[in-house]
Amino acid sequence: MTTAGPTPDQNDQPGQGGNSTRGSGRRAAMPFILVTVLIDMMSIGMIFPVLPVLVGHFTGSATDQAFWFGMLSLGFAVANFFGSPLLGAMSDRYGRRPVLLIGFCGLAFTFFATAWAPALGALLLVRVIGGALQANSAVAQSYVADISTPQERAKRFGMLGATFGVGFILGPVTGGLLGDIDVHLPFYVAGCLALLNTAYGLFVLPESLPAASRRAFEWKRANPVSALRELSQLRGIGPLVAVIALGNLAQFTMHSSWVLYTSLKFGWGPRENGWSLFVVGVMSVLVQGGLMRQFLKRTTPQRLVQLGLVSSSLCYLVWGLAPVGWMMYAVVFFNVLGFTVTASLQSLVSNAADASRQGRTMGSVSSLGSLMAVVAPLTGAGLLSLVSHRPQGDIWIGLPFYFCALLQAVSAVIAMRHFRRQRSATAAASTAA
Repeated sequence: MTTAGPTPDQNDQPGQGGNSTRGSGRRAAMPFILVTVLIDMMSIGMIFPVLPVLVGHFTGSATDQAFWFGMLSLGFAVANFFGSPLLGAMSDRYGRRPVLLIGFCGLAFTFFATAWAPALGALLLVRVIGGALQANSAVAQSYVADISTPQERAKRFGMLGATFGVGFILGPVTGGLLGDIDVHLPFYVAGCLALLNTAYGLFVLPESLPAASRRAFEWKRANPVSALRELSQLRGIGPLVAVIALGNLAQFTMHSSWVLYTSLKFGWGPRENGWSLFVVGVMSVLVQGGLMRQFLKRTTPQRLVQLGLVSSSLCYLVWGLAPVGWMMYAVVFFNVLGFTVTASLQSLVSNAADASRQGRTMGSVSSLGSLMAVVAPLTGAGLLSLVSHRPQGDIWIGLPFYFCALLQAVSAVIAMRHFRRQRSATAAASTAA
């Protein structure tokens, strides 16, 4: 695979290409973006425990509440599917910093407007606008790619993933505590955090993309269909797009099914589910924030993708078969390599794109995730509805997790075949030379 971007020698020249984050500033910029992402993820995570409750204030039954909460989630995901590649392409043209500022302002508007929404229609409109403006994670990934050499990207994407995890650990806990006081309070606090991030980005966060690396904005390339097609055409990526899509579908299906599955299978309540998700978040932080660096000293991102997909497939299977609740925790700790897959795939995709297309490329990856986020809840709910009548402890209640295991197994086969073909092509080229 060919890698794009400047060499380490170029990066170590202060002011190279007019970018203040190159050279010694390149290392300083990494803590800046990590702080930005932490605040961003905390603000998003804070509304998770209370948004369904807020929807319930506008509905008269649990059925209506579930329907409208699903509509809000669907509206956000669809808008994000179209918005992510658009904002990613804008960041390639105008720089990462101004697009991040747009995202922070969009988040602040979404949180405050959600708290003030007088009816369900207004709430749905606000969530759609928020989804269209929320591409912060994709732009943050592009930022990290800008300030990192190809060799550093897997490790730094792991650090970024760990920061996402910390935000999602702290955010829901804080939101739950504030929501006990007033259901609107987490939205006000989250809005204030988004405004804090806007000020931080305005006065502290440096730009990462030099003017020489920027690319003209083209509407025809900024739509999600063109963006995904271009993603699949990146040299050395191709089938990995399917791996990313199937992996996202498995992950989102698991997330959307977890609480109802553990309730049906083990009789868990909010406390048990809260602790289990907390453990998942902590493990993600430990692996991506620390162990990832050690793994990369001993192996390659390609190898981590393959091992991680096999590990995840086995773990989904065991989750579905688990006869007792404590095994859910044991599987989390067993699946160490599974937590390395996302960062490894992000580094491979980022290295395949040149410096002027990082925003659109990572926006395409985010858009693909949004598309899977639309499909996953429907898939998980449909599978659970087929087995919800079975008695507590029945192994067929694990049907959504068996489906996830199949998705990851297929992904592992695709990835192995892809990397084997790459090795064969490289060996053939070396022989010919």
